[in-house]
Amino acid sequence: MRRIRAAACGAVALSLVLTAAACGGGTSGTEGSNERPKTLTYWASNQGANLEVDRKVLQPELDKFEKETGIEVKLEVVPWGDLLNRILTATTSGQGPDVLNIGNTWSASLQSSGALLPWDEKNFATIGGKDRFVESALGSTGAEGQDPAAVPLYSMAYALYYNKKMFAEAGVRKPPATWAEMAAVGKRLSRDGKWGLGAEGSNLSNNIHQVFVLAKQHNADFFTPDGRPDFTSDGAVAAVKQYVDLMAEDRVIAPGNAEYAQNQSLSDFAKDRTAMVLWQTASATFTSQGMDEDEWGVAPAPVQSGKPGPGAATNSMVAGINLAVFENTKNIDGAKKFVAFMTSDEEQVILNKAYGSIPPVKTAQQNPAFDTPALAVLRDTLATSATALPQVPEESQFETLVGTAVKELFADAAAGRPVTTGSVRAKLDKAQQQMPKK
Repeated sequence: MRRIRAAACGAVALSLVLTAAACGGGTSGTEGSNERPKTLTYWASNQGANLEVDRKVLQPELDKFEKETGIEVKLEVVPWGDLLNRILTATTSGQGPDVLNIGNTWSASLQSSGALLPWDEKNFATIGGKDRFVESALGSTGAEGQDPAAVPLYSMAYALYYNKKMFAEAGVRKPPATWAEMAAVGKRLSRDGKWGLGAEGSNLSNNIHQVFVLAKQHNADFFTPDGRPDFTSDGAVAAVKQYVDLMAEDRVIAPGNAEYAQNQSLSDFAKDRTAMVLWQTASATFTSQGMDEDEWGVAPAPVQSGKPGPGAATNSMVAGINLAVFENTKNIDGAKKFVAFMTSDEEQVILNKAYGSIPPVKTAQQNPAFDTPALAVLRDTLATSATALPQVPEESQFETLVGTAVKELFADAAAGRPVTTGSVRAKLDKAQQQMPKK
């Protein structure tokens, strides 16, 4: 899951950094050396409830790797709000880690920098082969027609989590399956200082994930088939307005959620303040916040009508975390050994079980640990009704610019300013004008 919080001006900086990186920063065009064969540096993304949880999950596994190989792994867990900018700086300076986690939606953007090791057939052979991985996970590892820039590590999908106690108190028998039902049920749950649905209005990536799915449901996309930005189509505008209207018109999202960007909506859910959240693999976080597993339910995310499926019935993006290697690493053999270790069947079960995610490795995914009702919903979503975000070099700028536009519209809704089709289109047009020109 990619939880980025950035200022609007970050879009300009992001564009400049990516442009510089694409011109040759951070890579020599060949695989790294083995000058430091006994150590690796690893930037892990924040997957748990906090950074300390990640350290507790990962350090025993890194110690195990050191015992097996003699290679010490120096771990740094990087908050999502810092991770992308840290990576971009490293691509231009050449001073990055050996191995790092990246949000799978960043794969094509970072691939265009030339700083990441391409996973060609030879490199995949060192970790057991490409066919070990689920096809949907491989679809978010880089631009089509190029060798992947990373290897799938954790797979996720969006689902609707609902608080059973709050549903029972409001007399709601089942979770909403369509957006019309979401508005109706949400209004019944929004009373006495409690709210129907939680959101992270200042979380740029979460905003993108939600409006991307809604755009698919409106038969639209944010890019043309040849990769050009298309932010102001009728379907894209309708998608953004429908999402923000959950606060502005339907009033099922609390105005304060416009400022949320650090998983506050999950805390509200765990404290019986918010009855529903649309989230990626939230179970581990709820457990860490004191909820018992029987206190929440999991259902497919809503669609416009009918049931989830392909095309206009898409109800999730293909979410996940990939593992990448900086091409100028000083321990290329050790880095590949580490990727092989982290994607081994044993480690895939341990790590994905700890984080409540799904292994992208086929054999690990068959482990009984992933047969829970909650994970079954996520697994089915990934298999039947999830679509990968556009794998284009400008994807990171898209997340920043359109994510900021949605953030600003949530701020308008929270302040009581009207959110109209015209105002949505104007925000999206401004975002499109700031995208790099091809």
